[in-house]
Amino acid sequence: MEQIEILKAEGLCKTFRLSKKQQKLQNAKERQKKAVQDLSFSAYKGEIFGLLGPNGAGKTTTLRMLATLMKPDSGDAWIDGISVGRNPEQVRGKIGFLTSELKLEDFFTPNYLFEFFSDLYGVEENVRKERKARMFSRFGIDEFAEVKVANLSTGMKQKTSLVISLVHDPDIIIFDEPTNGLDVVTARIVTDFLNELKKEGKTILLSTHIFSLVEKLCDRVGIIMDGRMIVCDTLENLTKDGDLEDAFFRIYEETEGQTDEK
Repeated sequence: MEQIEILKAEGLCKTFRLSKKQQKLQNAKERQKKAVQDLSFSAYKGEIFGLLGPNGAGKTTTLRMLATLMKPDSGDAWIDGISVGRNPEQVRGKIGFLTSELKLEDFFTPNYLFEFFSDLYGVEENVRKERKARMFSRFGIDEFAEVKVANLSTGMKQKTSLVISLVHDPDIIIFDEPTNGLDVVTARIVTDFLNELKKEGKTILLSTHIFSLVEKLCDRVGIIMDGRMIVCDTLENLTKDGDLEDAFFRIYEETEGQTDEK
C-alpha cells in the first residue's frame, strides 16, 4: 500500500544563546548551543513515528518547531502540505500537541478547560458534547470534571491535558514524552489510547527516551543525538539483529567514535 507523506521536516536548525549560568552547568565552551542541526525526516499517514534520543538531544525543540511554538532559524516543515514557517495558524488547526511541561491553570476545572479550548477551535456544541462525554468517560475524568486542577492528581492532570489537546479531533498528533511522570496504570491507559488513534488513521509523532515505549508503539524511529538525525528507519529494520536498546547503544558508540576522530 502506498504511503502518504503527512509530515515533512527539511533542514531544521535551531540555536540558543546560553546564559553564563547555563554555560557553566552544561560545561559548554561556547555561548551558542546548536539544539537542532540540519534535521530532516518524514512521517506518514496512519503511523506512529518515534523520536528517540537521550535528554538534551533536541527532541523537544524539534517538536516545538513542528507545533509552531518555536520558529526555526533555518529550514522548514510541512504538515499536510502546509508550511510551519509561513502558515503557522493553519498548521495549529490540524495538529494536537501535548507536552509534560504543559501547565494547566490551578483554578480551572476539566469541564471549563474543555469548553474553553473547544471554543478556540470552533467545535460545534453538539459535537463537543458527544466528544467530551466519550473522552471524559474513556479517561475517568467524569467524577473530577468540576474539581479544580490544583486538586487533581498528577495522572489526572496528564489525562486532562491529553483530552484538551484533542478537543478538535486532529489528524496529526504530536506528543512530547507522553508517559513522563505517569504511574504504570495511567501510562498503560495512554499507550492503549495512542494505538486506538493509530487504528483510526491518525498520524502520531512522539518523542521519548524509553525503549520499551518505542518498541510497543512505533512503526518507524528516528534516532537523534546532539540535534542531528543519526538514523531513521523502520522499527523492524532497527531491531533485526537484537532489541532496540542494543541497536541504540551500538549507534551511539559509533557516533561518539566519529566525533572523537574529528
